[in-house]
Amino acid sequence: MKVVVCVKQIPDPADPGALDPETRTLKRDVKLILDESDSYGVEMGLQLVDNAGGGEVTLVSMAPNNEQSGLRTALAMGAESATLISDTELIGSDALTTAKVLAAAIKDQEPDLVIAGSESSDGYTGTVPEMIAAVLDLPSVTAAKSIEVNGDAIQVQRQTDAGYDVVDCSLPAVISVTAGVVEPRYPSFKGIMAAKSKPLDEKSSADLGFAPDAVGWAGSGQEIVGVEEAPQREAGEVIEDDGEAHLKIVEFLENLKVI
Repeated sequence: MKVVVCVKQIPDPADPGALDPETRTLKRDVKLILDESDSYGVEMGLQLVDNAGGGEVTLVSMAPNNEQSGLRTALAMGAESATLISDTELIGSDALTTAKVLAAAIKDQEPDLVIAGSESSDGYTGTVPEMIAAVLDLPSVTAAKSIEVNGDAIQVQRQTDAGYDVVDCSLPAVISVTAGVVEPRYPSFKGIMAAKSKPLDEKSSADLGFAPDAVGWAGSGQEIVGVEEAPQREAGEVIEDDGEAHLKIVEFLENLKVI
């Protein structure tokens, strides 16, 4: 079984980071780490391959400055190889362009299953996995909490507010994994050393067949026109119970048109 896991490398959340005043986007000219939300996808892929009795987990990532640190972490967890797409033409790519680029790299590998985190910790669009599925014309199941392989199909427990749905899906497919459903393994010292020599193929957008005007700011369908500080939360209203506090609460809710 061949599993491709999409991973994003992000600035360390422990560092506040900064916005580029010209592009109004997050500065990424720093060391990047593996997004914690994607570590669940890596772990899920590794467990599936182990349970299937064989196969491999490969990684696909799009990052600036040929950054590899986060990929090396995922390789140290047990993934076999990785593909990194990185060039200056990709700066400013929106979610759809990102999905198209990742899909092109995934298609070359012909996987049985594609796994991604539900959303990145620095973007929170929550749309890229489904866009990848649409570009590849593959079925997609979101918010997976468990995946069971049954021959050329899978059965997915899809997490919901009320519990979970059971979804049967043919392969190949794209699955997004909910954070916290598995416990990502810590890379061992042996794994860290082995990761340094594992194959990591670097590609540009041109290598994948994209013209300069199809990616980055030129190909983006959106524009960031401004960034503002979030307003400070105002102090709430304190209601003292004088025997008629419930009436004041009802009046307050009526003014909000809640009731």
